[in-house]
Amino acid sequence: MTIHVDPDWWKTLFDDVYLVTDARSVCSPEVTETEVEVFSRLIPIGRSHQILDLCGGHGRHALELSRRGFAHCTVLDYSRCLLRRGAAAAARHRLSVAFVNGDARNIAFPRSCFDHVMVLGNSLGYIPDPQADAEILAEAYRVLKDGGWLLLDVADGASIRKRFSPNAWHEIGGDVVVCRQREQQGDVICAREMVISKESGLIRDRTYCMRLYQPPALAAAATRAGFSRTTIHTDFSPHLGEGDYGCMNHRMIITAQKT
Repeated sequence: MTIHVDPDWWKTLFDDVYLVTDARSVCSPEVTETEVEVFSRLIPIGRSHQILDLCGGHGRHALELSRRGFAHCTVLDYSRCLLRRGAAAAARHRLSVAFVNGDARNIAFPRSCFDHVMVLGNSLGYIPDPQADAEILAEAYRVLKDGGWLLLDVADGASIRKRFSPNAWHEIGGDVVVCRQREQQGDVICAREMVISKESGLIRDRTYCMRLYQPPALAAAATRAGFSRTTIHTDFSPHLGEGDYGCMNHRMIITAQKT
């Protein structure tokens, strides 16, 4: 079976259902705290620095950074649904985080206005057009100040290939079951996700894809965008236990500087 994916899948998948299906990773305070603890050790973040959480969804990382005293965080994402969730959480907890709707390939910010840009949670590689990631990295470079840092957190392609499973499922509470079928198509993983309620039936049946990167290819992409002083850390996982978390439990982190 070949899984066919709409090239614009990423424009509509990230909604309230996504926050349920991926809650183990993207709605876990423990996971987010672990990630932020690691990220903030890898680049020299200062409390007065301007930080852009690019493709940041509902802003879980920016909100956690704000809780820790980093008061100048901005989240940019395409999903208005996730941005509303994040803005509501910021207001509820009285955290100063700005939420902005936009396409990461064409950021509506002036040149050299951020000290750090983060692209986290495997957000690089979602758009099927191979040129899209280069455009995202070029925009990250453009909006960074001289000396600013880029931090990417993506799936560790080598680990994903080694542990690849074509089928996975998990239950959420006593009612919802998430079933996933996966295929490797070159350097891309395509997946079909069916979300089922035991009580009311099918909630969603969608397909999506993600590009896998090996460390040399990711470092080369950063270099082509203009970055230097590139360092890659492999096989990072914020999950303490074993389990199939899709591409969220075997990741690599790249840091690079605009010099």
